[in-house]
Amino acid sequence: MFTIGDYVLNQQTGHLGKVIGYGHQFTNNVSIVTLKVLVAETANSQKREFVVEDKISVWTRWSVA
Repeated sequence: MFTIGDYVLNQQTGHLGKVIGYGHQFTNNVSIVTLKVLVAETANSQKREFVVEDKISVWTRWSVA
């Protein structure tokens, strides 16, 4: 599980950001836990910061080695 403030990487989109909260989405009457992540500007984005919400399973902890 991730804690608020952790840095995470989305394995599908490549977005890197900081966990700012949790959420949930309903799919076929099943609640799926999601992460809300504040993503900094990326090379292919014109936005400076934005919030991404996606299933926890697509995120992995990111750390500087």
